Amino acid sequence: MRRNNTPYLLARWAKAFNRFYIRRFIAPQFESLASLPEIAHPRSLVIFGHNIHLGKCAQLICAPDNWIRLTTWPGKKHSGQIIIGDYCLLSPGVRISAEQSIRIGNNVMLAANVYISDSDWHGVYNRIRPFRCSKPVVLEDNVWLGERVIICKGVTVGENSIAGAGAVVTRDVPPNSIVAGNPARVIKTINPKRKMLKRELLFQDQENYFSYQDQLDRYALEKNSWINWLRSLWKPTRTD
Repeated sequence: MRRNNTPYLLARWAKAFNRFYIRRFIAPQFESLASLPEIAHPRSLVIFGHNIHLGKCAQLICAPDNWIRLTTWPGKKHSGQIIIGDYCLLSPGVRISAEQSIRIGNNVMLAANVYISDSDWHGVYNRIRPFRCSKPVVLEDNVWLGERVIICKGVTVGENSIAGAGAVVTRDVPPNSIVAGNPARVIKTINPKRKMLKRELLFQDQENYFSYQDQLDRYALEKNSWINWLRSLWKPTRTD
């Protein structure tokens, strides 16, 4: 489709149903939840295991063909944990798997198909027993991981740092650094003295934020008719 033919009222109903679904079916799966997250296509979110925590004002952009998966595995002496801070963004296809511990700070952005794991899951010589090679992973505040980035066990990514698309991060990344490649290497540094706008700025006034989103929907969809929407589903044209 070239445009969204959905009537404004239907879009509002869909958002209201999503909020109900998130509150009723998604929220109880978290160990703790600072506030109800925004989730696009919440039925495409998979949460498995205990000790999964999500901070306030989280945005999870799931897709029916590219699910977000948050998974913790129980070990012999402990259970893995995933702690995601405030104002974080998770894009379609993000997978986070913890046998021990994965901690994600505030204002972190994860692009599509990012994979974060704190374990090799099997040893080099012992490939029968799982969970033998695990080390905690930490993403500090305001980290940005590009599309298809892989974060390996034991890695700490410093504050404000960026990993370019396709990077395989096998060692610690210093704060205020940009890394790229496989294995990832520092290619540029960020000036920490320059003013940086973070995702938390979007949510300084949450009530107005959601009101603004509704105004955008109204502006974009209000002229859409129910008849034209039904026709576009049955017999789309070039104008659709």
